Amino acid sequence: MINVKIDISKCLPFVDQTGFQSITEEVVRQYKTLLSGTGKGNDHLGWLHLPSLVTPGFVDQIKEASDRIRSNSKFFVVIGIGGSYLGARAVIEALSNPFSALNPDNEKTCVVYAGENLSEDYHSALLALLDKVDYSVAVISKSGTTTEPAVAFRIIKSHLEKKYGREKAAGRIIAITDASKGALKKMAEIENYSTYVIPDDIGGRYSVLTPVGLLPIAAAGFDIGKLLEGARMMEDLVFSTPDPSVNPAVIYAAIRNALYRNGKTVEIMVNYEPRLFYFMEWYKQLFGESEGKENKGIFPAGVTFTTDLHSMGQYIQEGLRNLFETIISVENSNKLMKVPADPENLDGLNYLAGKKLTEINYMAEIGTMLAHVDGGVPNIRLSIPAINEETIGQLIYFFEFSCALSGYTLGVNPFDQPGVESYKKNMFALLGKPGYEQKGIELRERLGK
Repeated sequence: MINVKIDISKCLPFVDQTGFQSITEEVVRQYKTLLSGTGKGNDHLGWLHLPSLVTPGFVDQIKEASDRIRSNSKFFVVIGIGGSYLGARAVIEALSNPFSALNPDNEKTCVVYAGENLSEDYHSALLALLDKVDYSVAVISKSGTTTEPAVAFRIIKSHLEKKYGREKAAGRIIAITDASKGALKKMAEIENYSTYVIPDDIGGRYSVLTPVGLLPIAAAGFDIGKLLEGARMMEDLVFSTPDPSVNPAVIYAAIRNALYRNGKTVEIMVNYEPRLFYFMEWYKQLFGESEGKENKGIFPAGVTFTTDLHSMGQYIQEGLRNLFETIISVENSNKLMKVPADPENLDGLNYLAGKKLTEINYMAEIGTMLAHVDGGVPNIRLSIPAINEETIGQLIYFFEFSCALSGYTLGVNPFDQPGVESYKKNMFALLGKPGYEQKGIELRERLGK
């Protein structure tokens, strides 16, 4: 059963209907391009049938590896950046009790992260924690030379070897990397690390349903079989027809491109459930890295309501009118909590007594949506019945497929990221990496140093 429903009715007043029809027809043409594998970046379409290609045997292998991790490790350190960690973190945070790590009775393995930043304080604090617990590590990188995770792995590998000895430390390291080449692959062979492969035809931001995401998610104690089953359901739906009345990915790609052509250049992902914060971060990378090219693209942003209504709400309501919102609406909670009655009623809230927080949250959502639409902000609404492995799997594949369609409709290659190399070259030059000496001189002259 498909649980993701889309409602674009609060967008239609903001687009020309003839133009929207034309854009929808263009999306349908790009749908055929995507399925035929004849578009830009067609050597990176391995994610397209991934949910249906992952075998039960492979899922069992991942589960067995995660069982070994949980049997000897209180913490599992995932070292990666961008798509190498965001997908896993998005799923784990969405499915987790937000306070489980603080519960002294919690027996689950806690997944923590390294290499997604270069903060000395962050990594020092992490090592101080790892001093006190048993832990294992997954290092995720196709090349093994991406600066942030490579630096973190060097630091944590040294800590691990001092703690357990080199041979035992190697048994606690899993490398998720290229099948045959790269520094991490070579190191894994020399040190005899367990390994999993990142397929050549799947880019990092589309890799959450590979071992990149599946191993950490399983190690955190969640059902990757149900996650993949949800993704398979969405795969079956979007491949069944390009009809926009049936296919939610087609209509989503069409309406966001129609809004873009009408001057709505910023898409704000909105959630009313804090556990979806990192899902929002994953979405931002997926669309930002896929569409932001050739001076084109919708800028992806994100807010958590009602929290951010008290910070960003004013701008969204009355600021520059280049915005539209996409809401992920969760219809049911996993727990029940009602507002109690108070005989004194000094806060005046007895009108809410007996109401579930989910009901109050939903009224805040509907009220905000209507206010923002009245203020000139179109709203797309994606609803799911609850947050669980199956619905998150459906959302992952929905956004991946929609992003590919939307990128093609925009006229860019949604599977490359040439722009990210610019900052790396400057950083290498300023740090004195061999081969970048001349550029380092030029940059220092620009900085007056």
